[in-house]
Amino acid sequence: MEKLINEFSFGLFFWQLLLFCLLLFLLKKYAWKPILNAVNDREEGIKNALDSAEKAKLEMQNLQADNQKLLQEARVEREAMLKEARDIKNKMIEDAKDEARVEAGKLVAQAKASIETEKKAAISDLKSQVANLSIEIAEKVVREELSNKDKQIKLVESMLGEATLN
Repeated sequence: MEKLINEFSFGLFFWQLLLFCLLLFLLKKYAWKPILNAVNDREEGIKNALDSAEKAKLEMQNLQADNQKLLQEARVEREAMLKEARDIKNKMIEDAKDEARVEAGKLVAQAKASIETEKKAAISDLKSQVANLSIEIAEKVVREELSNKDKQIKLVESMLGEATLN
C-alpha cells in the first residue's frame, strides 16, 4: 500500500477504492441477492424436505400401528369364525346323533312290534296245529273205541250215567 501511495499518488488509490466499492455495490445488487435467494431457497427446500420426511416417518408409524391393529382384528375375527365353525360342526354332529337315536328307537320299536306279531301268529298257528292233532288223535281213539259194538254200548251207557239231568 505504501508503494501505491508513494509511486502513483493518492488518485490511483482513490480510483481503485471507488471501483472496488462500485464492484461490491454491483455484486450486492445483481449477484449476491440471487445467490442469497438461491441459498435461502435451497435451505427452505431442505427444511421442507426434512419436515416432509418427518411427517412421512410419523405416517409410516401410524400406518404400521394401523396395520398391527388390522392384523389383530383379523386374527380375532378368524378365531371367532373358527369357533363358530366348530360350534356348527358340533351341533350338526349332535343333531345327527339325536336323529340316529330316534331312528334307532323307531327301528327297535318296529322290530319289537314285528316280533310280537309273528310270535302271536306262531302261537295261533301252533294252537291250530295242536287242535288239529288233538282232533285227529281223538278221532283215531273214538274210531277204535267205536269199532266194536259192545264198546259203543258201554261208552253210551257210561256217558249217560255221568250226565246229570236238571
